Amino acid sequence: MAAAKKKKGPPTDKGRKPKELRALGRDELTAKLAEERKTLMTMRFQHATAQLEQTSSLKFTRRSIARIETILKEKE
Repeated sequence: MAAAKKKKGPPTDKGRKPKELRALGRDELTAKLAEERKTLMTMRFQHATAQLEQTSSLKFTRRSIARIETILKEKE
């Protein structure tokens, strides 16, 4: 019998649902966006030097950035 694969959740617990992000103000969202971009840059360097263990975190962080940018556009 083959063992069932475990599905992993998001690699970090920093992910917020869109509903939670919409409750934040523009300044908080802008700060969160800058933080996520900095995190992505750090992860890219780790990935390039083979230090990043969970490569799926790159995808998760990119989507988090896109989610924040979308909500910022909605607030304009």
